[in-house]
Amino acid sequence: MRPEVQAFLAAGPLPDEDAEEDEIDLRVAQLEAITEPVTADEARALAGCFGPDDCYGVAWTLLHLIETGPNPVFTVRPAPDANAWQHRLWQRCVNTGLVADELPA
Repeated sequence: MRPEVQAFLAAGPLPDEDAEEDEIDLRVAQLEAITEPVTADEARALAGCFGPDDCYGVAWTLLHLIETGPNPVFTVRPAPDANAWQHRLWQRCVNTGLVADELPA
């Protein structure tokens, strides 16, 4: 895994919109340091870095970065208590036909 991705992962999930501007700016700079495309391992690891909200659009940047990697990131539906952004990634894979959305019987 590339050092830029490791640095982003080490910083933890994205903060919420109540975070200090400096913290959000740091996370944006970390994301911008990651060149596209990401690898499958990087995409899976980055999918665990979503925070509780969209962090002023930073979560969308993260989602689009993840989608530059080999898809699908998830091959099974995320657990019901998974982050909303992970569910969004899953639904986008379903919508594009990369995975079938089969509910358990």
